[in-house]
Amino acid sequence: MIKIFIDGSNGTTGLRLRSRLQNRDDITLITLPDAVRKDPEARKEAIASADVSFLCLPDPAAVESVSLAGKDSVIIDTSTAHRTLEDWTYGFPELKSQREKIQKSSRIANPGCHASGFIALVAPLIKEGLLSPDALLTCFSVTGYSGGGAKMISQYEASYRDKELDSPRQYALGQSHKHLPEMVKLCGLKNAPIFSPIVADFYSGMAVTVPVFASQLQAGPERIREVYGDWYHGPLISLTKPEDAMLAANALSGKDTMQVSVLGNGDRILLTAVFDNLGKGASGAAIQNMNIRLGLEETTGLVL
Repeated sequence: MIKIFIDGSNGTTGLRLRSRLQNRDDITLITLPDAVRKDPEARKEAIASADVSFLCLPDPAAVESVSLAGKDSVIIDTSTAHRTLEDWTYGFPELKSQREKIQKSSRIANPGCHASGFIALVAPLIKEGLLSPDALLTCFSVTGYSGGGAKMISQYEASYRDKELDSPRQYALGQSHKHLPEMVKLCGLKNAPIFSPIVADFYSGMAVTVPVFASQLQAGPERIREVYGDWYHGPLISLTKPEDAMLAANALSGKDTMQVSVLGNGDRILLTAVFDNLGKGASGAAIQNMNIRLGLEETTGLVL
């Protein structure tokens, strides 16, 4: 039986992980009583006894938990604390050679939700020489309010709430969003993109869009589709063409998959990724990484 410990299981990602894992017949969850769930010694013992520990904590607390772990303890951290560190493996297995690294790593940093869509769209084009690392890019991303955690969820779901919550709201206006460092590093960019995330009045789902001019690329839309088709042929990321004239950010809510598309025209191209911010953007990706690390079927326990 596989033993799993979730450190920080009361947050949005932790709760989703727990609900996904507690019904699996191959997994036993290590739980701590409320009285000691923040106690360092109790957490240290739980991490030591687990086959995999998930950290669903703010950055400082995640760093503390790692300090409690032995070097051979397998940690999957969902915070931003370790995503760009050299001695951590970035948990996006669809990037070439990354799956093999995850299989051997004891320190796996789960990707950020917005970053997952951006990296899925941009990294292949840079790696295949279709887009320059010097490119000046923009990105906008529409997400459901669950991405803001328990506090934001309660704000949106309150009986009486601020009228401004009825409208989509752009945030990170100072261009210092916490996902930017991993977006730059994992794509091999020399410049951070202008990034405009938007939260709207729906629970979960996400649509990330990177607009590019044809003059920025070394190939047209069809070649980009060929590259995406080569990189993403399942089981969790696939190339698709939306059938509707509109792109719904909640189209894959509740699922752990991602759909990438190449839209627009020959002059102005829209690269899009649609997925669930709590699925492939959080807990689904964490479970995928766990499965790979433990040598299990990659999609075990995931919703396709």
